[in-house]
Amino acid sequence: MPQNLRSQTITQGVRRSPNRAMLRATGFEDADFTKPIVGVASAHSTITPCNMGIAPLAIEAEAGIRAAGGMPQLFGTITISDGISMGTEGMKYSLVSRDVIADSIETVCNAQSMDGVLAIGGCDKNMPGAMIAMARINIPAIFVYGGTIKPGHLNGQDLTLVSSFEAVGQYSAGRIDEAMLYEVERNACPGAGSCGGMYTANTMSSAFEAMGMSLMYSSTMSALAPGKAESTALAGKVLVEAIHKQILPRDIITRKSIENAVSVIMAVGGSTNAVLHFLAITHSAGVPWTLNDFDVIRERVPVLCDLKPSGRYVATDLHAAGGIPQVMKMLIAHDLFKGDSLTSTGD
Repeated sequence: MPQNLRSQTITQGVRRSPNRAMLRATGFEDADFTKPIVGVASAHSTITPCNMGIAPLAIEAEAGIRAAGGMPQLFGTITISDGISMGTEGMKYSLVSRDVIADSIETVCNAQSMDGVLAIGGCDKNMPGAMIAMARINIPAIFVYGGTIKPGHLNGQDLTLVSSFEAVGQYSAGRIDEAMLYEVERNACPGAGSCGGMYTANTMSSAFEAMGMSLMYSSTMSALAPGKAESTALAGKVLVEAIHKQILPRDIITRKSIENAVSVIMAVGGSTNAVLHFLAITHSAGVPWTLNDFDVIRERVPVLCDLKPSGRYVATDLHAAGGIPQVMKMLIAHDLFKGDSLTSTGD
């Protein structure tokens, strides 16, 4: 079976000489036209700390794809920050942006006849947006999380973005003064990465790992962790192997894997935004799923993790304790997670 099942449409034959001429300008050489062309959909931007660390990861993904025998082609997609637009008219664009992101990834992959796609996202809407696109186009795909932010610190307490929202309420109620309000603001977000508690971004990354569309241990890793680059490069190599084996998203995104993902969401005390995103993902994948299905799983899966915003800890603490694989192990022990679902690695 040829490795370039889709891209041979634009690379093979005399009539495609002009196509090849343009690809040569991007770095293709004679031997490259029989290799799979792999899209790297990068949601890098400096609009939000969630996505500002993605550009170096895209380079690592390209390197991993190239080392495995693929030809990476990098392209971008948008992001907005709910944390910045919240409370303004701009928030009306938030959910719309998810579908713009899905449309943009689908457009590039299908217009350019790509053989596979690796998407890197780090904010609330580009993560489900990428998964919706992967389910729609159904070419070999893998998702890489840009990583969670490390907690901020003030007076011996861990802070997250929500700490700043809470400080506004505390100030309005007269419980803290203006100086403390600004101290929380200055310390809540120390650098790159998505909001540190089990908010939407970390909820979706955890679910994607449980579903098999991201590498194990990758969903709770800090954006600045030393192993983040290596994990991203490995994802590129895994994707090229999935192209060889023709492991498709709809082989992975099944009723069983969705149940697994939602079980993990319940166990980590994840964001309720997962409901609207998984309804869209399952629709795109052709998997029957309703609001009632969330309730069925909620009733049987206990909350196992003491994570912010309702608990005490952040995602990097969960990672240090074993991450999502540890949660899955606990669920498997009580027959609440099916460990035989297919993943992007083919296992």
